Amino acid sequence: MRTELRTNSVNPLAAVRNLGILAHVDAGKTTVTERILFATGTIHRRGEVHDGTTVTDFDPQERDRGITIFAAAVSCAWDGHRVNLIDTPGHVDFADEVERSLRVLDGAIAVFDAVAGVEPQSESVWRQADRHGVPRIAFVNKLDRAGADLDRAVESIRTRLHPAPLVAQLPIGTEDGFTGVVDLVRMRALVWADDGGTATEGPVPRELREAAYRGRHALEEAVAALHPGALDEFCAPPGRLSDATLAGALRDLTLSGEGVVVLCGSAYRNRGIEPLLDAAVAYLPAPSDVPAVRGTHQGTEQRRAADPEGPFAALAFKVTATATGRLTHVRVYSGTIEKGDTVWDPATRRTERVARILRDMADRHEPLDRAVAGDIVAVVGLRSARPGATLCAPDAPLLLEPPAAAEPVVSVAVEARRRTDTGRLAQALARLAEEDPSLAVRTDAETGQTVLSGMGELHLEVAVEKIRRDGGPEVTVGRPRVALRETVTRGVTGFVHRHVHQTGGAGQFAHVVLDVEALGHEGGYGAGFEFRSAVTGGRVPQEYVRAVEAGCRDALAEGPLGGHPVTGLRVTLTDGSTHVKDSSDTAFRTAGRLGLREALRACAMTLLEPVAEVTVTVPEDAVGGVLGDLAARRGRVTGSTARRGAAVLTATVPLAELFGYATRLRGRTQGRGTFTARPSGHAPAPPAR
Repeated sequence: MRTELRTNSVNPLAAVRNLGILAHVDAGKTTVTERILFATGTIHRRGEVHDGTTVTDFDPQERDRGITIFAAAVSCAWDGHRVNLIDTPGHVDFADEVERSLRVLDGAIAVFDAVAGVEPQSESVWRQADRHGVPRIAFVNKLDRAGADLDRAVESIRTRLHPAPLVAQLPIGTEDGFTGVVDLVRMRALVWADDGGTATEGPVPRELREAAYRGRHALEEAVAALHPGALDEFCAPPGRLSDATLAGALRDLTLSGEGVVVLCGSAYRNRGIEPLLDAAVAYLPAPSDVPAVRGTHQGTEQRRAADPEGPFAALAFKVTATATGRLTHVRVYSGTIEKGDTVWDPATRRTERVARILRDMADRHEPLDRAVAGDIVAVVGLRSARPGATLCAPDAPLLLEPPAAAEPVVSVAVEARRRTDTGRLAQALARLAEEDPSLAVRTDAETGQTVLSGMGELHLEVAVEKIRRDGGPEVTVGRPRVALRETVTRGVTGFVHRHVHQTGGAGQFAHVVLDVEALGHEGGYGAGFEFRSAVTGGRVPQEYVRAVEAGCRDALAEGPLGGHPVTGLRVTLTDGSTHVKDSSDTAFRTAGRLGLREALRACAMTLLEPVAEVTVTVPEDAVGGVLGDLAARRGRVTGSTARRGAAVLTATVPLAELFGYATRLRGRTQGRGTFTARPSGHAPAPPAR
């Protein structure tokens, strides 16, 4: 096994890879991670998801449910490189874990099911990686399953994800007869024995040589079409690419995002893992290959290159509470940190002392004396740092952009069963919200109930169960409720609001004229908020325009229909006036807030409810019953495809109607039906009964 680390490299950062494993639930991410740890010699016994023995699914709830819930970091060595891996969740309810992980990763391995191809959550995590500019390679897994088809999976990558798939391997054998792969870059065969040991390298089998030559030529053509340097060599005699040129071009296209290298295998049978590691090292970026991280200090943008000798800068992306203390997981972007160092949190303006530094191995940790640029480590001793916090050298402050926080869509009321446990419940909920920023805790002003909000029904189930398992109080949970929104269907123009307040001293005066319109698009409702100024002649100075915008944003918190947040509108400030003495930022902010509130009462408004895109896979004999159930849940079927004795239905369903759907689907299909759902915006809610 090639597991030794390079120590004499000219640039030690070139021997580091910070990678994530991304996929739809059940595509095999955790098994791929487990086999990588086994192939690198990090573990000596292969764990299985169905047995609850994998390294990264260490939480009891993960083992009970058989899915990844929490992103887990591990570290291993391969071919002289340090590989830091984060196994991310594939369920849509835990997409925020993926978001925070992608914020600190340099590259990723996207895993696809060879039978299903690109699935809904595969598409979602791919788009998340696009937003963060994270280069990827693709691994088509489960080629040993009945119905596995590499060509079909590649075509789904091409049509649904839209990169150029660069197929670098062909399978040897099909379905249960899958035994190895043909490496089209080096034109060799890699075959694995049934015991799942290391691969045996040899020439391409005679019966596959023609297909291999066609595959190599197709790969060269695809690369030449995208890479100018490869095109020059491809067009010159003898009209082919050398192995070195092809490998270099594949790396360039991967880093630029113009192409995605596609590999294949079966993680469960331990086939295809070593070449996957080789490709990750060869094609995915090192910390020194990515652009310098950008941050701000006193409103000025600054960049910090990945230099161990530079000023220290790191981003906290995860916080976990353990039996031995609070762990803050950080990505070090610049500089070096040692035990006992003091760091600065510019957001809270507090200093923190680093007591210990640990190398992550899921729930186990290896102590380190120091961490340098490019490292992903856990730090002990930070008392107040939250996910998204910047940690930097006190004498070189820098504020990094935190990961975008997800907006909760489902809420439940929670209360302690015993009154005496109310304080303990409040502490447990505060810890949950600290560890998971996509959870929100608030007190309902009307009912006095404590409301826990999250990304889905499963997300909230896991959170409540975590309270119980961590020794918290017994909790009573109310029926889940979705987060409604209000939007404008017909706006108003020329709405005038004057804010005049006189108290005997300096008064307040602000006069604004607002146009309010829907921010929708054809056939749907828009989201978000836009503010424009069309004031001419300086009638409202620019600093007051900004105050009006801030006031309008304040007004969006509660709409006129039921106090729900308002979305999907554009406000234009068309006119106004000031007073020489009594106008101020405060006056115009108040005018913006009160003026928009009054304008919304004059608009035609409607309630919106969150909807989800649901993909249901059911046996063909159960399709009728499932379609009827979807219709009863106000679902709108958008597609249906056949797949080897099963039907795959896609539908748009109100999120409120999906509570308890998993149990109902199992009952209608005798346990053979499965479904996935992902948020897909909002739609008008039905009138209250």
